[in-house]
Amino acid sequence: MHRRILTALLTLTVSACATTKPAEPPPTEPPPAQQPTTPAPDAEAFRATQPKPGAPPELVLPTFEKAQLDNGLTVIISTRKELPLVFVGIAFAAGVSQEPPAKLGVADLSYRMLLEGAGKRDTVALDNAFGDLGVSPAMSVDPDGAFVGARVLTRNVDAAMGLLADVVLRPTFDAKAFDRRKKQQLGELVRRMGDPNFLAQQAYYQAVFGKDHPYGHTSGGTPTTVQSLTLADAKNFYVKNTGPRAAALIMTGDVTLPQAVEWAKKYFGGWKGGAVAPKPPPAPPAPPRDQVRLVPKPGLEQTVVLVGRPGLAAGHPDEYALELATTVFGGFFGSRLNMNIREDKGYSYGANAHLGTRLGVGPLTAYAAVRQDVTGPALNEFIKELSGLKTKPITEKELAAAREGLIRAFPAAFETVEGLGGSAAQLYFHRRPMDEFKKSVEGLRDASAAEVQRVAEAYLDPAAMQVVLVGDPLVIQEQVTPLNLGKLTLVEPPGAGTAPATP
Repeated sequence: MHRRILTALLTLTVSACATTKPAEPPPTEPPPAQQPTTPAPDAEAFRATQPKPGAPPELVLPTFEKAQLDNGLTVIISTRKELPLVFVGIAFAAGVSQEPPAKLGVADLSYRMLLEGAGKRDTVALDNAFGDLGVSPAMSVDPDGAFVGARVLTRNVDAAMGLLADVVLRPTFDAKAFDRRKKQQLGELVRRMGDPNFLAQQAYYQAVFGKDHPYGHTSGGTPTTVQSLTLADAKNFYVKNTGPRAAALIMTGDVTLPQAVEWAKKYFGGWKGGAVAPKPPPAPPAPPRDQVRLVPKPGLEQTVVLVGRPGLAAGHPDEYALELATTVFGGFFGSRLNMNIREDKGYSYGANAHLGTRLGVGPLTAYAAVRQDVTGPALNEFIKELSGLKTKPITEKELAAAREGLIRAFPAAFETVEGLGGSAAQLYFHRRPMDEFKKSVEGLRDASAAEVQRVAEAYLDPAAMQVVLVGDPLVIQEQVTPLNLGKLTLVEPPGAGTAPATP
């Protein structure tokens, strides 16, 4: 039995060994075909090609419209219906340039008294009345005019017009309010007299226009002249220089011209007064430079440099070409002056130039605050860059950059209803047509390279540029005298050393 079982087991084992095939090795795949190698792309290659800008948006300029009431009041509006907001204001045609020489500062004091009480309201009540409308009125006083106004919701225009009429037609000129305002103006002058930029501006206007010229001084007056002003002076200035024929109602935003005219008739139709808009100040001479004016500030770590001359009045045929030439010289970051003084030499955080057109001839100015230790070299670079406009004519690339920069900057002035109002006021101050901004864009686009080069050489001649420096007198004397730009002349600030007494 056991033997049969053992024999059977041996038989099964042998059978199993005989029928089991050995495992075959897996088939081997042929090696992949050799692929051509492609170099990896350079992740920084895009830096070699400057990205192309997209298509610029269409330039849309606002439309200004004008009407006139029977009493002579001008009405200027610009309609913008996107939001229920309206800016309402009055522009006065007489500004700082109409101040008598012995009463400098009276324009600021007189106009700012308008917000110190009007009608039956004192200063606080008037401020609260505007506050109830959710606004705070703004006032500006410029060489060619003054402007007071506020932005309100459309539903509050009628109430705002009533307050504005009180401010303009019924100012109280309260004695106590006058004394307070005068103290504030004197205090502000004391602060400004410590500002090197303000001191430079004072000396610069005298150098460019002459001490007795209507544009030959800054706004606000001097401590000496303001100290002598009386309430009667402020009243007389206002009465003499304002009236319907010397003012404009400005309304911008959610308003139409017929609506503005109706409001003008309702609130200002009975305004009387003999004042008329003043004539433009006479054009100053532009003699060759024979001196360098120095306003001493011992120990000042920077020197303020102002270089300039009389430029143009608004509307002059050369205005657009000179605007372009001035921009190439110093009017934007990539200008010749800034790239030299800031980027190449590192003398200053920035240098710029500006054509300030006014009702009369305005200033053409270049400016920088430079390190004290490079005062002479920096001033020398100013003169070099001015001379270079003739020896290295303006290129097409420079002209194209200036042209586009100036034109593309226009919309910034019209972003808000307040901006529109300020632009309308400038049209009134400078007696410009309502399509002035359209003409400006066209003038900047159409000015030829030859025109721009001509005015650059005519107006930016370094020999006709006056120079004003504010800084350490010893440093300036040592570094500027060798440049032979003219006799170094010490200029004391107007009213310097005069401590204002308490009124």
